[in-house]
Amino acid sequence: MRDLLPEETRRRRALARGILDHFALHGYDLVTSPAFELAEVLEKGLGALDPGDVLRFVEPESGEVCALRPDMTPQIARMVATRLAAEPRPIRLCYEGTIVRRRQGRAKKHRQIPQAGVELYGAPSPEGDLEALRLLASVTRVVGLGSFVIDLGHALIARALIDAVPSPLDVEVTDALAQKDASRLVVLLSGREAAAVPRRVAEALVALPELAGGAEDRPGEEILARAEKLFAGTGAEGPLRELRALWETARRPRTAPAGAPSDGLADVLRLDLGEVRGFAYYTGPIFHVLAPGPGEPIGAGGRYDDLLGRFGLPMQAVGFGLHLDAIARAREASGVRDERPIRVLVAADPPGEALVLALRARGIAAARGQGPDVLRYAQAHHYSHVVVEGSEGAVRIVPTDEPEAAVEVAADTGAERIAETVGFPAAGARARGG
Repeated sequence: MRDLLPEETRRRRALARGILDHFALHGYDLVTSPAFELAEVLEKGLGALDPGDVLRFVEPESGEVCALRPDMTPQIARMVATRLAAEPRPIRLCYEGTIVRRRQGRAKKHRQIPQAGVELYGAPSPEGDLEALRLLASVTRVVGLGSFVIDLGHALIARALIDAVPSPLDVEVTDALAQKDASRLVVLLSGREAAAVPRRVAEALVALPELAGGAEDRPGEEILARAEKLFAGTGAEGPLRELRALWETARRPRTAPAGAPSDGLADVLRLDLGEVRGFAYYTGPIFHVLAPGPGEPIGAGGRYDDLLGRFGLPMQAVGFGLHLDAIARAREASGVRDERPIRVLVAADPPGEALVLALRARGIAAARGQGPDVLRYAQAHHYSHVVVEGSEGAVRIVPTDEPEAAVEVAADTGAERIAETVGFPAAGARARGG
């Protein structure tokens, strides 16, 4: 866990605000859930999380066991099942907040993870899956990432095959699949403990780590054709047919209107049939988005049709979550820079307080400043401009990142001229930064 100082907080809030605005454009309504919840509610929807990841405590007044949320999806599912059950479907909701997970392995601190995401309830497959995938592609582009891929799989492929593996061997096989370790799978599935595993299932499991790709060097059709032969006669046949239908539909070219972010998937969608992340929780397509920089997915999601039933309201559901810190690292690696917010420090008097109030009325962040080194102060506190006394009858407007580009205007010219000088849009507009 860590503090965020002003500039990092501003960047985080600007990123989250841009993401939520994009979700809103697609009809998703923002909801807010509490930072902690009854443990029994969260445990109904832990999904792939280990119960040991959850930080629990006893609420002193009621004696109830509560927990800091390790995931927001169970809370929103509870909200839908109890308070939005009568709403027409589909129900489109989005969220933003921080989850907390216990430290694992050698980690010295608990993990505090800022997230934003969407949940789509009551939308069947494949229509709902396609909507989620397209929204994931478009929001990734909106945050400024042009180089990314979305890996697509199906949770029931691995689950159907692993169901034929006896316990406790199934745990080791699952771990080997998670590590994409084909050589270990060969050893595990050729041993005495695997004698009861059907030959076709064993062959399919060994091949799963290699059934990934979808770019020009390894076309998706090639991967799907090989999988159809390997999965024939196994429980993975049906999920593979669903995945092929989604893949073929999602890859169809789409043209975005001028000025709109593209939600096309043809150039970014890839296949990963051996993905086992959350396969015990998800019930259909699963996906995660990868971009250079973070070394981990910047977002992930999938279909989880069983979750709402645990809260007494069976309903189809699909969604995804974005990891804001990972996106920030990906943006940094890609050279994405936020537009600097306009903030003006007014040291000259006159115009002094009158100019501060006039700038604020036009939506420009402004404050009074004084002291012997007002430029250094303005730079330290991330003001974009400082207004100081100029030559007789004038004020000097100094960009803090380029002081030599300062300009002078008459002191009585008014806030409108000042606003134009610092690059603010027409009067009446409102700043989005800061």
